Amino acid sequence: MTSVIRVLLVDDHPAVLMGLTHVLNAAPDVVVVGAERDGERGLAAFITLRPDVVVMDVSMPGESGLDVMRRMLEHAPETTVLVLTAIHDDRTLTSALRGGAAGYVSKECDSSEVVRAVRASARGEMPIDPRPQDPPQDAVAVDDSPVDLTPREREVLELLLQGLANKQIAVRLGVGETTVKSHLRKAFERIGVNDRTSAALWAQRYLHKTVIP
Repeated sequence: MTSVIRVLLVDDHPAVLMGLTHVLNAAPDVVVVGAERDGERGLAAFITLRPDVVVMDVSMPGESGLDVMRRMLEHAPETTVLVLTAIHDDRTLTSALRGGAAGYVSKECDSSEVVRAVRASARGEMPIDPRPQDPPQDAVAVDDSPVDLTPREREVLELLLQGLANKQIAVRLGVGETTVKSHLRKAFERIGVNDRTSAALWAQRYLHKTVIP
């Protein structure tokens, strides 16, 4: 990666902003261009600065981070928002991903994981915190019984969980993109999901993979 990733931070805790600014600015390919303590200021800074990646808390005074993210996406649909949160409620995290978040990491994770997540989201991948979460009932319609996946279906789910797009999965496995789509479709049917986000959440829970590269 030759270009510098410009990051905007939005979090209502000064200590978090200070710590993240220090950690991210220490990376040679990342620079923090702004740090705001509420959603309104974060949105204004976003419009002015046009960062590559927004790292934003979900729970803040006034407008929630998810509402601010939606406003950012309305203004610039290509926006990359990485959710950084202390909330481990799967329904909230699923709403964030389905609402357009590029991924999420926990405030409990190591600083190096935040840097890797920022890099991954800037590459168009979907970093998801590796800590186990219970799958939301409305997103992952499965029970605790084993699912009979083929080895190839398991492989494509593991690579999807790492945030790879279909074309990247195809290159990694040495097959065509159409073949990847076919494997994903069959895997989705077996595990009872309809979209990549739900499949990633299922895989995170049942394949026990760490997905921040």
